[in-house]
Amino acid sequence: MRILILGGTIFLGRHLVEAALAREHEVTLFNRGQHNADLYPQLEKLRGDRDGGLDALRGRRWDAVIDPSGYVPRVVRQSAELLAGAVERYAFISSISVYNERRVGIDEDAPLARLADAGVEEVRGDTYGALKALSEEAIEAALPGRALQLRAGLIVGAHDPSGRFTYWPARVARGGEVLAPGRPERPVQFIDARDLADWTVRLLEQGGRGVYNATGPATTLTMSALLETCRTVSGSDARFSWLPEAFLLAQGAGPWMELPLWVPETEEYRGFMEVDCQRALAAGLTFRPLAETVRDTLAWDAARPTAEREATPAGLKPEREAALLAAWHAAQA
Repeated sequence: MRILILGGTIFLGRHLVEAALAREHEVTLFNRGQHNADLYPQLEKLRGDRDGGLDALRGRRWDAVIDPSGYVPRVVRQSAELLAGAVERYAFISSISVYNERRVGIDEDAPLARLADAGVEEVRGDTYGALKALSEEAIEAALPGRALQLRAGLIVGAHDPSGRFTYWPARVARGGEVLAPGRPERPVQFIDARDLADWTVRLLEQGGRGVYNATGPATTLTMSALLETCRTVSGSDARFSWLPEAFLLAQGAGPWMELPLWVPETEEYRGFMEVDCQRALAAGLTFRPLAETVRDTLAWDAARPTAEREATPAGLKPEREAALLAAWHAAQA
């Protein structure tokens, strides 16, 4: 196939390129050339801007386009409408945040989040999901019956700039007493970027279309099992101190970013890590062993410059972790 990727040089985009090349497809990249412009010198690179600068795409044809970089419906609509006559299928990397509820076992038919003001374009925590939902609708309107909407959970692995998963393998590898949040048996979900990328390409090969939740693993994974895997892979002497969420909230600990993979088990977030992905599993989504994801993430992180690692936004700072642990132990004395 001839595949156009909108982006292709940051995190998931890189894995999509690798997956498509591994399966011997012809890949074209469209981006501004502002990030990792020297990557993939062997590929055709079209330069432009998604917001009003799509001229480089005009008059061209591809079998499919993959869009991992769309967040604002107005901008996504531009590429979808321009490419409607130029591609057979449009694959959009959406998010499980599109849902307006967090019940356990939510599937693809659940109601979607909506914006009170449809003109809002600022991507924030409270608008992200609804903007993704509107972006999905814009693509479907432009290419009815030809859209593939993949609602991903937390995407993890090498080249992740957020650190929302990387924090745990790296922190456990340092050893010592590790603050572990909430219940040890709390389910967690995420997907290795390589698994998502490979499946996306395979679905396009098969003519896939429709909507799929895309997170994992295939069976329940607990926070405890994740941390134990991190300890085994790294061979560290980490000791886990499990701090209850009521204590963490009282101490002002921040869910999700400050303490990755932790969200309070309130009604609002009750099913955030228990999304139903049976449709995707039936369509061939597979997952590599967790130990492989942990090992490869650790290797990538260790090879990064120190300044880059320290600038990663997610995760407890060492002094903050020490203070929380000290407060917890004092409260138990």
